[in-house]
Amino acid sequence: MAATTATAQGFLKFERDSIPFFRGFAVGADVAGALQMQLGDYGQYEAFLRVNLHDQYFPTLELGYGKASHEDDIVTGISYRTKAPYFRLGADVNLLKKKHTGNRIFVGLRYGFTSYKIDLDRQPFPDPVWQWDTSYGVKDESCSQHWAELLFGIDAKVAGPLHMGWSVRYRRRLVHDEGILDKTWYVPGYGIQESTRLGYTFNVMIDI
Repeated sequence: MAATTATAQGFLKFERDSIPFFRGFAVGADVAGALQMQLGDYGQYEAFLRVNLHDQYFPTLELGYGKASHEDDIVTGISYRTKAPYFRLGADVNLLKKKHTGNRIFVGLRYGFTSYKIDLDRQPFPDPVWQWDTSYGVKDESCSQHWAELLFGIDAKVAGPLHMGWSVRYRRRLVHDEGILDKTWYVPGYGIQESTRLGYTFNVMIDI
């Protein structure tokens, strides 16, 4: 009985150790941000590189280019324009017990940063009492922002090396410099600041 137990333990140890620690990496892109760019007045193009460590830990680098062109807002008459690159760096952890199937449920953290410039102007509008021209503008105002994201997501193996998945993210500003502006409307990689702190991605990726 003792010999059988020892043999079984040895087999399990061999099976576990036969899975290499480095399992390759994946490259992919966020489809949701690109669609948002095409259908609206802001969005981002984003790609990522994800390292696979034992199908459980996934250090990740996300690189993108965010852009907004919000012209002549109906309520305020303000036009807002910006475009800049950004990056996020972090890691995900696969929560599935059977982690070598190619499907993943994960949680993760990200640190993000962007340095961007703002063009902002308001249509000429006379003061209702004094009839003064109240138009104003800002050009090439330098801004920057550091932020953190907590995320939850799912990746599913579709066929061969092809995976698809999504993530929901809670974002929080850490350090920001918005020059003479009180708060910028859109921050590349972060999104609209006046809306919810939640964001999302829909990813298509290839395992390599």
